[in-house]
Amino acid sequence: MKQRTRAAVAAVAGLGLASLVFVAGTVSSFLERSGAPAHCTVVRADPVDFVNPLTGTRGGFEYGKTLPLVALPFGMTHWTPVTQESRIGVHPYKYHHGDRIAGFLATHKPAIWMGDYGQVLLMPGTGDVKPGFGERGLRFAHRDECATPYRYAVIMDAGRGSHIQAEMTATERCGHLRFTFPESKQAYILVEASRHPHFGGAVRVDAKAGEISGYNTDRDDDEISPVLPNFRGYFVIRFSRPIAASGTWEGDTTFPGEGARTGVKVGAYAAFVTREGEAVEARVGTSFISVEQARENLDRELAGRGFEATRDRARAEWNRRLDVIRVEGASEDERETFYTGLYRCLLFPRIFSEYGRYYSAFDDRVHEGVSYNDYSLWDTFRALHPLLVLVAPERVPGMITALLQMYTEGGWMPKWPNPAYTNIMIGTHADSVIADAWAKGMRGFDAELAWRAMYKNAMTPPDNDENRQWGDREPWKGYEARGGLTWYKRLGYVPSEKVIESVACTLEYAYDDFCLAQMAKALGRDADYRLFLERSLWYKNLYNPATGFMAPKRADGSWDPNPLRGFCEGGPWTYLFCAMQDVPGLVALMGGPEKFIARLDENFNGGHYVHENEPGHHYAYLYDYAGAPWKTQERAREFCTTKYGTGPEGLAGDEDCGQMSAWYVFSAMGFYPVTPGTDEYAIGSPLFPRVALRPDPARPDRTFEVIAHNVSRGNKYIQSASLNGKLLARPFIRHGDIAQGGSLVFEMGPAPNYEWK
Repeated sequence: MKQRTRAAVAAVAGLGLASLVFVAGTVSSFLERSGAPAHCTVVRADPVDFVNPLTGTRGGFEYGKTLPLVALPFGMTHWTPVTQESRIGVHPYKYHHGDRIAGFLATHKPAIWMGDYGQVLLMPGTGDVKPGFGERGLRFAHRDECATPYRYAVIMDAGRGSHIQAEMTATERCGHLRFTFPESKQAYILVEASRHPHFGGAVRVDAKAGEISGYNTDRDDDEISPVLPNFRGYFVIRFSRPIAASGTWEGDTTFPGEGARTGVKVGAYAAFVTREGEAVEARVGTSFISVEQARENLDRELAGRGFEATRDRARAEWNRRLDVIRVEGASEDERETFYTGLYRCLLFPRIFSEYGRYYSAFDDRVHEGVSYNDYSLWDTFRALHPLLVLVAPERVPGMITALLQMYTEGGWMPKWPNPAYTNIMIGTHADSVIADAWAKGMRGFDAELAWRAMYKNAMTPPDNDENRQWGDREPWKGYEARGGLTWYKRLGYVPSEKVIESVACTLEYAYDDFCLAQMAKALGRDADYRLFLERSLWYKNLYNPATGFMAPKRADGSWDPNPLRGFCEGGPWTYLFCAMQDVPGLVALMGGPEKFIARLDENFNGGHYVHENEPGHHYAYLYDYAGAPWKTQERAREFCTTKYGTGPEGLAGDEDCGQMSAWYVFSAMGFYPVTPGTDEYAIGSPLFPRVALRPDPARPDRTFEVIAHNVSRGNKYIQSASLNGKLLARPFIRHGDIAQGGSLVFEMGPAPNYEWK
C-alpha cells in the first residue's frame, strides 16, 4: 500500500470527533482528479452547517442509536453507510463497529428497535465481484468520512494503494450516489436487491438502457405485523456511464452475463472500465407502488441533474427548514447540538406517497392521496409532534390525515406503524397527536372522522381481549389497540394478573381519555366530554397511599404482592408522575405541594430518573405546578447540558424518531409541552440569549422571540419575565402567545428568585 500523508484542509461542518478531512500527499492526485478537494470544507455560517449526523452513533446500551442519514426533511427514503448487518436491535451503521464499509443503503428503518423494509443497497468495488457481506467491505477511517444532512462522503481503501470515494445525496424518494474509482479494468457497482432470509426479491439488468431494477418483499418486522401479499420495495438504478459488463448474484455466487434473477438474497452488478479518478453516478429511484413508479420518481426528481445540483438543492431545503428557528449568542458547540437536534426532529414521520398515490400496508392496496408513515407514537406524542406544530405546521394536517386513512383502510389508527400495524408499546397516542393539533388551531383534517377513530380506540376492546395478556412484540394475532380495555372499562383500571403492563396501560389510557375529552369538548359532545374527563382521573385508582407509588392491582381490588409488576420500560419511580393530564390532582393526591416537591426531589436526587427514556420527559417541569419553578430551571438546564452534546457520543439516550431531540429543542428555547392535548407550555430555563421562532411559513414576518438577558452557564435562574411587554407572573405561556408572534423576555441570574412562581 502506498504511504498516505494527510494535511488538514478545513474544519468540517458538524463532525465532532471526525471534524477534519485530510487530502494531501500521494493520494492528492487521485483526489484532485475526482473532484474531492472540497470534501467537507465549509464555513459554518448557515444552520445546516452546524448539523452533525454522526452525533449519537456511538456509545454503550444507552446511546443515541442514530444513523448518519442523508435525506430531505420527512423524506420517504433515507440513505446511510453500512458497517454492520442491520436487524431489529442493530443499526446498519455504528461509529465504533469495525473499520469497513459494506454498502450504501436506501433505508426505511426508523429506529433501532424497529425493522427495515423495502430497502436496496449499493456497494462499489474493483476486480472480482464479491457480493457476500463479509467479503465486499472496504476499509475506511473516520478521518476520511464527511457527514452532513445533504451529503455523505467517505474515502475507502480499494487495495494495492488505490482508493474509492463514495458520495451520497438525496431527494424525497431518490438517492444520488457518485463513486470515484481508481484505474481499473473492472470497476463495479454491486446492487443488493434482497437480503432477508425468509423473503425474496427479483433483479433485472438492462445494459442497453444503463439500468438495474428490481424489488424485494423484505420486512424485518413481519412476525409482529399482518401478512402483506402485495408489499414490495421497488427500485430503479440508472448509471451515468455505459455498462461494460454485468451479471447477477445469489448468496455468495455470481452469474456473469445473466440478465435477471429471482430468489432469496439476490442482486446484480454493473461493471465499468475506469481511469484513475473517473466517477460513475448512480441515480436511484425508490417506490412502494411499482418499478414504473420508481422510474417516474427518478425522472421527476433527478433526471438531467448532476450530483452537485442535487446536493445543492438538498442543502438549500435543509437550510430553509432549519432556519425556522434562529439561535443567537450560542457557542459553536451549542449551535451544533441545537441544529443537530432540530435536524433529527425533521425526519419523521416520513412521506409515504408518490405524486398523488400511495401504497397502504393497512389494506395492502394502492390509493390516491397523500400519506405518511413511521410514527413512533409512544415516544413522539410527548414533544416531537407538538414541536412539528411549531416548526412544520403545514405538514401536520397531512400527517393526521394519514393516520385517519390507516383507520379507514385497516379499522384502527396505529400505535407504531412500520409500515403496517405492530403491537409495539402501549396506549393509543394518535389520540394525543390529534387533540394537541386541534387545541393549537390546526385544521385541514376531517375532525368527525378523527373523533370516530379516537372513540373506537377508547370504547372498542380488541379481539379476544379477555384471554390475552398483551406482551410486547408478541407474534401477530390481531391488532392490540388498548389491550385490556375490557377490564379498564369494567374496573376503572387494568388488573395486573390479566395484562402484563397493567399499571402503565392504566395511566396511559387515562391520559388518552383526557385527549378524547378535550376533542369532545371542542366538537360540542358534552356527554362524551364528561365521560372521558371522568375516565382521565382513573389513574388515581392505582395510587397506593401506603407506599406512595402507583401500584399493580388485581381484579378483585387487592394490591398485587409484587410492586414491580405491571410497568413498561421502567418501574414505580418511572411512572409515579405520569398523570400529566391532571398535575394539580396528582399534587393533591400526594399530600400537597411540599410533599409533591419532596417526591420529585427524591426522584432526581436518588438516581431514579432516567432521561434516556421517554416516560419521564415532563418530570423536570412539574415543579412549575407546585410553586417551585426554580427547581424546574435547575433540572431543565442540568439535562440540557449533561444529556446532549457534540460528536458521536453526544446523545445519551435512544433518539426514538426525534423525541429525545425534541425535548432538547423545546428546553433550549425555554419552554415545554407538559400536557399535549392542551395549548399550554411550562417555562424552564432558556439556554441562549436570543431565539427567534417563525411558527407560520405563510407569515415569515411573524416571529416569536425568546430573549434571556444575562443568561450564562451560571445564570440559569429566572429573576423576572415579561410577555409582550407585560409582566409574566406565572411559569406558563399559551400556544397563541407564540403563534401570533411577540416576545418573551427573561432577566436571568445566578440564584433563584423564590418570589417568581
